[in-house]
Amino acid sequence: MAEAYIVAVARSAGGKRGGRLAGLHPADLAGRVLADLMSRADADPALVEDVIMGCACPAGEQGANIGRNAVLAAGLPESIPGTHVDRQCGSSQQALHFAAATVMAGAMDVVIAAGVESMTRVPMGLPWTLPAQHGYGTHRSPGVEARYPNTPFSQFKGAELLARKYGLDRAALDAYALESHRRAAAATAAGKFRGEIVPIDVTTPEGETLVHDTDEGIRADASLEKIASVKLLQEDGVISAANASQICDGAAAVLVVNDAGLKALGATPLARVHQMTVIGHDPVIMLEAPIPATEKALARSGLGISDIDLYEVNEAFAPVPLAWAQALGADMGRLNVNGGAIALGHPLGGSGTKLMTTLVSALHDRGGRYGLQTMCEAGGMANVTIVERL
Repeated sequence: MAEAYIVAVARSAGGKRGGRLAGLHPADLAGRVLADLMSRADADPALVEDVIMGCACPAGEQGANIGRNAVLAAGLPESIPGTHVDRQCGSSQQALHFAAATVMAGAMDVVIAAGVESMTRVPMGLPWTLPAQHGYGTHRSPGVEARYPNTPFSQFKGAELLARKYGLDRAALDAYALESHRRAAAATAAGKFRGEIVPIDVTTPEGETLVHDTDEGIRADASLEKIASVKLLQEDGVISAANASQICDGAAAVLVVNDAGLKALGATPLARVHQMTVIGHDPVIMLEAPIPATEKALARSGLGISDIDLYEVNEAFAPVPLAWAQALGADMGRLNVNGGAIALGHPLGGSGTKLMTTLVSALHDRGGRYGLQTMCEAGGMANVTIVERL
């Protein structure tokens, strides 16, 4: 079987809800990243055989196959097809898995895996709340209800359950959140993200033209006092908006090829996809799935956690990376070294390729060999991807 190589990565800087990216249609936002990705690869776009795009809320401006619409908005050749993948928060990580599997099988040689989410323009949950409001029912079927009677599937409840199971109090979660901001601010100041971010010209509501090239949600002045002052989401809980991921607008893309694709593009690979895993787990606690998924991925790869140089564990909520590190005995110094979604934002279906862009860049910056990425996903699922820097 052929290998799958990553030859170029690109992402937008994260935009806050109502922030600098709020004026961009999500197909245009994703299109700008796709176009920049091909420029980085210095490759003929006509060689791209498919675009697989993750998006967690495919409704409204993100509906009607956002993958194909982004290709057209990018000005890329009409010959390039596009499709949409929904594995909730893991949508674009799954897009990467599909792209890698496709080139490994030899069915195609050059595929783009990408993701986008404009959480400003398409609010979280819109694809299921809007139909229900208009009498078109809900995704929760009688069969699901019979299996889980009166048991909601809630990421917020799952975060509380996860914190309780692993003995994580609010002080620990808030301290982790502060570290995320500190690491992200330090990485930004040191120019660590400069090579992965696509500068995007935006126009403010006041008519001012700006270049959006810096993650908008980082709070360089964050303090434990400020974080601890944020109201808890439930009175007896430990989760607040300050120790959870930020609502974010963003897009990211990764160019994936096999050996034939490398030759056709004349490209030098940045990384090799070493292992891919996805599992289902308890949909009630929901956010614990990255732990058994990582255990399975490591076992299948023949690697131990100490063999991995850098970990990207999506900071959907602070208990997720903390419980993951505790369960696996992971080195906190290798975890989300440039900050995570608490500081940088979590554009839902765009986060998988966003994290991979940052992981590949950080491996090259630090000279590491193996990197591992994992993501908790609604419904109690998790993807794990292990890559080797080349």
